[in-house]
Formats: sequence, structure tokens, C-alpha cells
Amino acid sequence: MNDLVVGAGVSGIAYCNFTRNGSEIIEKDGTIGGYCRTTKRNGYVWDYSGHFFHFQDPEIESIVCRNINKDDILHVNKVTSILYKGQYIDFPFQKNIHQLPKEEFIDCLYDLFAATPDNEGSSFKDMVMSNLGRSIAEKFLIPYNTKLYACDLDLLDKDAMGRFFPKASKEEIILNFRNSKNISYNATFDYPKGGAIEYIHSLIGNIPEVPVSCNEELLDVDLKNKIAITNRRKINYNNLVSTIPLNVLIRKCGLPVSDCFTSNQVLVFNIGFNKKGKDTKNCWVYIPDKDVVFYRVGYYDNIMGTDKMSLYIEVGLPSNTTVDPDEMYKCVLYDLKKVGIVTDEEVVDYEYVIMNPAYVHINQSAIEEINRIKSLLAEYSVYSIGRYGSWTYCSIEDNIKEARNLALELNNGK
Repeated sequence: MNDLVVGAGVSGIAYCNFTRNGSEIIEKDGTIGGYCRTTKRNGYVWDYSGHFFHFQDPEIESIVCRNINKDDILHVNKVTSILYKGQYIDFPFQKNIHQLPKEEFIDCLYDLFAATPDNEGSSFKDMVMSNLGRSIAEKFLIPYNTKLYACDLDLLDKDAMGRFFPKASKEEIILNFRNSKNISYNATFDYPKGGAIEYIHSLIGNIPEVPVSCNEELLDVDLKNKIAITNRRKINYNNLVSTIPLNVLIRKCGLPVSDCFTSNQVLVFNIGFNKKGKDTKNCWVYIPDKDVVFYRVGYYDNIMGTDKMSLYIEVGLPSNTTVDPDEMYKCVLYDLKKVGIVTDEEVVDYEYVIMNPAYVHINQSAIEEINRIKSLLAEYSVYSIGRYGSWTYCSIEDNIKEARNLALELNNGK
């Protein structure tokens, strides 16, 4: 029997790159890639959302890029800003409060030194208020992340973003006033000229012997007899490696699903214009303004060095919200003009993508349930990996590392 991999996205294909067991992949959609799919149309290259690889591990970089011409990979120095009350502030906000108007700067500085880290609570909102003070929290961190996660931030664990939250000490913030060092985990990133799907094509190109069956959906799992039931057949498996959302897998395994698995959805608009916009520098921009529907705008044209403005715009919504994309598109265009990102540029083409789930809500009860259920499933040779399979906030490289680690664990001494 082979290992059965459910989902032909980064994590599932990566697992097959590392396993020495026989394997096959099933994918419910008509094409591979998961959220790393790319549209190429009318001269524009758009992903489902901004997917940029921040390679830290040379082995993973080599495997992912093996089948891509080096000249077709862009090495980009990340430039990001915050659009705050009509002014562009360098990211992260907390290290660049000196760029604010004088009175707001003084408010932030005063509250920063009045902050009481020893009183840090358990929620994300408690953490930012206790460590960085009320002004920094209320001017950017709380409104922005509320728009992104589409929930009350008291529902999120203080470490919900892990290493991806740009923490800074008082000393670092002060030193940044004269010597700006806005360094983060992803100060540079790589991006294929053909979009994120090129990474998928490269990864799948490493394993031509692995069969991939698209339009085949996992319906049920017989844990006791190690049988996966799809819309086409019954499959006996050695190990079942799932990359679908963990709460969905639990249900397909016939187990009760905890209500701790909550998340948002993100409505992504990819829009191509007839000419370059006025922002020729930023890779992406954060927008905390509550009166603007989107929380982030990314510039494919600045990343790829093209001559026509090409944007991805992200709108965070509760997962159970029904949204009319056509009406939201009108709001997005209106707000792009309202904040000055779009002036007289004309739309040539656009598309929208709904990502649901998008960002998972991480809290202590969810962490405990994830650990419990993954241990239980492992007793039946069922393993759940990936951003949604592990119900976590992580990078694409983290997904690949998790897939590699599981493959090494399950290689049966081969």
C-alpha cells in the first residue's frame, strides 16, 4: 500500500519529495497548487494572494527551485509601508513612531514608557497594550489586526503570530529614530517571474513517478481499516497525510469537531491597470483605517519591475459572512481612489478569489485540541500537516519543513 496524500498544494507535494514510501496524491480541485495558484492574463501575473518565499534552509531552497531557471527568479529587497492618515510610515509601526506628527509621536513615546510588560495578559490585545502602550496599540496594531483577523483580538493568544510579530524593545525603538533598521524575518524574498505556481511546478517536477488525481475529493476515512473513501473509489493506505483544514479532516474521520477551530476568510482582488501608479517603491502597504475596506495592498508591478500597476487587495471577513464580490469590488475601487493609490489609472482586467479559511484564530484551547486530536489520529496512521492541517500561522518554508520532518519520521527505515 502507498501513502495517500490529500491535497496537491505545497505541503502535500513537498511530503512526496521527501518520503521514500510509495505515495499518491488526490486533489479535490481541477488543478494542483492549493493557494499557490497563479493567473496569467493580459500581461498580468496574479497569485491567489501574495505568496513570497523567504528561504532560510539551503536544502529546501534547492529542492523548491530545482526546475526553475535561476534567471527566472527575482531576488527582491522588501520595501513596505503603513498608510496612516494619508501619510506613509515605514513598517513596523512601533519602530517608526518618530515619523508621525509631533503630537502623535509624543503620545506614542509617553505610552511606550508607561507600558507595563509585567502585566501582560493572555490575549493578543493584552500583549500589545502591555508591551507597547495604548497609543501604538490603538493607532495601528489593534485596528490593523482586527481588520486582518476579522475578530475581537481578545480571542487570540498573545503568541498567535509567533515570530512573525515584529516585537521591539524600548531601546530598539529609540535607536531607530536616527539609524533605521526595519529588519524582519523576511527582509528579502524570492519570487518567480511566472508567479508562485512555478514553485509548485518545480516541486511536482521532482517526483514524476507520483500519480496525482485531480477532481478527486476525500469524503470519509475508515480509521480502523485504513480506507479512504473518495468521490471515485476506496483507497487502502499505509499512511494518510492530509493537508486539508484540520476541522474538515476530523469530520471526515467521523470524530466530533470542537468549536475552537475558528478563522477568517479573505476576499482577494487582483486588479491590472493601464499604466504605472505613483507608488513605484513599495512591495505592499498596510492600511489600519477602519473606514477603508481592505487591510493590505500589494504591488506586483513593483515586485516584478513591470510598467503597469498590478495590485492585489485583501479584505478580511468573518468566515461565516456571505459577501457579494461585485459590490465589494466597487467599494475597493472607491477606497483605492479615496486613499490616493489610484488616481487616473484605468482598470484593464481584474479577478477575485475567496480564501476560506485564510488566517486561523490561535488560542490556548485550540492549541490543546490540535495536539490532542493530532496524537489521536496518529494512532491510526493519519497525519495532518500544513498551515491549515496544523491550524497555525507559518511561512511556506515552515510547511515544507513540517512535511520533510514527517516524511523522515515515516520512512520506515528506508
